[in-house]
Amino acid sequence: MVSAQAAEPEGRSLSEQAYFWIRRDILLGELFPGDKLQIEAISERYKIGAVPVREALNRLSSEGLVERKSHRGFYAASISIADLEELVKTRIWLETLALRESMGNGDETWEEELVVSCHRLTRIQRRLPEDAQLEIYEQWEERHKEFHMLLLDRCGSAWLLGFCSTLMDQAVRYRNLSMNTNPSKQRREGAAAEHQAILDAVLDQDDELACARLAEHYRITLEGLKAVILPEDETDQPG
Repeated sequence: MVSAQAAEPEGRSLSEQAYFWIRRDILLGELFPGDKLQIEAISERYKIGAVPVREALNRLSSEGLVERKSHRGFYAASISIADLEELVKTRIWLETLALRESMGNGDETWEEELVVSCHRLTRIQRRLPEDAQLEIYEQWEERHKEFHMLLLDRCGSAWLLGFCSTLMDQAVRYRNLSMNTNPSKQRREGAAAEHQAILDAVLDQDDELACARLAEHYRITLEGLKAVILPEDETDQPG
């Protein structure tokens, strides 16, 4: 229902374009877990040659969004409740570490940027679900990741930020799949208040409370997704 977080492919190499479109469709749930990603079919789907497509699939394999099975080819990575639980647990570990460091290095400019980012996210969320246009969902996803990454922005580690960004993208995939398989499922109404509560703790310079609220935010989201994600035995079948 919402877009992947990646730079637009215009002006980039064919390999970059293939990477963008395949990644986007995996995160959107257009390419379903376990779908076989045949080079020829993917090449035809995006009107991009086989060599750039293969390069893109190998890159996505290294990111965990594509599985390369010996002598069987490429598949959209499978999902499971166990994997989702591990994903959330790891996000909490890494992001609370990054948030604590970021708060220690933060300044007034960073705090002002957070306030603006949270406001933008809240404003776009008010348009859901009444305004069901794809563009609005895309804007929400962009604002959502912007806010969460900005919380961690001053942690002082590009490696840590990169890991957190990758895990966020994996979480986006679970959220989109839950909405694709359950059309009535929308963004949690309480999420906006949770974002504001995290921000308030950051502005109060209470790192313990901020980290606790961030962790609880992810745990609440986890429980909501577990209620709608398809069972593992229904999503782990190659196409």
